[in-house]
Amino acid sequence: MNRPTDRRRFLKNTSAATIAALAAGAPMTNFLLSSCGKRKPDTKADTVILLWMGGGMAHTDTFDPKRYTPFTKGMKANDVLSTFPSIPTAIDGVHFSEGLGSIGKVMDKGTIIRSYVAADLGFILHSRHQYHWHTCYKPPQTVSVPHIGSWIAKELGPMNPVIPPFISIGQRFTVGEGEEVKAFHTAGFLGNEYGPFLIPDPSAGLESVRPPVGMSELRFEKRNQLYNELISAGAAGEFGSDYQKESLRRSMEQAYILLKSPEAAAFDLSKEPKEIYDIYNTGRFGLGCLMARRLTERGARFISVTTEYEPFMNWDTHDHGHTRLVDMKKQIDGPIAQLIKDLERTGRLDRTLVILASEFSRDMMVEGRPDLKVQEQVQQPDIITDIKNYGMHRHFTDGCSMLMFGGGIKKGNVYGKTADERPCKTIENPIMIDQVHQSIYHALGIPPDTHYVIEKRPFYTTPDGKGLPVLDLFA
Repeated sequence: MNRPTDRRRFLKNTSAATIAALAAGAPMTNFLLSSCGKRKPDTKADTVILLWMGGGMAHTDTFDPKRYTPFTKGMKANDVLSTFPSIPTAIDGVHFSEGLGSIGKVMDKGTIIRSYVAADLGFILHSRHQYHWHTCYKPPQTVSVPHIGSWIAKELGPMNPVIPPFISIGQRFTVGEGEEVKAFHTAGFLGNEYGPFLIPDPSAGLESVRPPVGMSELRFEKRNQLYNELISAGAAGEFGSDYQKESLRRSMEQAYILLKSPEAAAFDLSKEPKEIYDIYNTGRFGLGCLMARRLTERGARFISVTTEYEPFMNWDTHDHGHTRLVDMKKQIDGPIAQLIKDLERTGRLDRTLVILASEFSRDMMVEGRPDLKVQEQVQQPDIITDIKNYGMHRHFTDGCSMLMFGGGIKKGNVYGKTADERPCKTIENPIMIDQVHQSIYHALGIPPDTHYVIEKRPFYTTPDGKGLPVLDLFA
């Protein structure tokens, strides 16, 4: 990669958003801090780690297995509920799908949610459902909506003034639907300083907090000074409000402080003992889990680690569902289990809320939900003769699995239930996205009615401020 490209990438990563994002903040001249929003004293967590399974993780082939039917030529597609046998977990009578044994062994430390129900957004598009999951708002919106990590960064601030409060690991925006995914990786009207510090590749994480190759520290310091002068002069976009410009300046100052701090070593995975590094080293996601653990130790507030959403890759199984999941399980099983064990060993798990989630589930036959089917996007033969058709290839929104650990969450608990026969939909304790968000905020002590006044109307953390936490998830 040439040096100009390196420099652009550095500035993009160290700023929570590009200068052009200021234009999106233009209407925010009526930005007012609400009278509510003080953190409750009885908090259960200080840090959140979101482990994002981008692409649609099939519940019946992961954390909610049903009857197993092995592949045979000529089998009936409608008979297939799970393509893996089930295995026991640390919770008596509770099973996971084969390939997730390491996570299963630590489930006595957390809760399995088997009843998340994704929203009805019409024709199913991954980027729309991911936007909805991460912001709690259905796209499109008239204002730039903050990511949940940005709300948390704004309301609670950094625990360590040197470490960015919101860090996103593993997602590139140079792949398919990159612009759509970028749309919710933003602090929106809250300001750029609360947006994500982007680390596309954790194996090169230290590069994100260093000047580009060939640029001396003195030269970088001069560029930083010039950058601030340009913002002050209004060159960052004539439509940006003063609030947004000042927020962008602060985001650059924070990045500059990190650059000069010893805390930057948290991004250097080479400092990890080899025996631990090797457990996490299953790919970019596994190393992202390792970086998340190191950043939690340094005081990060919200960290997202993703297997990365790229159309028709990873969890986006439009074909070869079974064989693709064999590989995906190898990527996540060891690192996630080790993350939980490491956090517990160091005494941090109790104050760290770890969440594993995906935008929706998958089924072999149903697109959408049984009572509201949408246009099918995958041709699934009634009789399976090729291994590529053996797997969960259609998008299913009526029964999705999530995991939660730490942060006051019950241990060894199962919440919700799906049917044992197709359609394997939620039949007990459905949980919606506003409840998920408010449960996270509850653990952190952020009140449900937290809001800001935007364009002379209140804008809440969850729509209308009516979302409530699921208290049965907590001990």
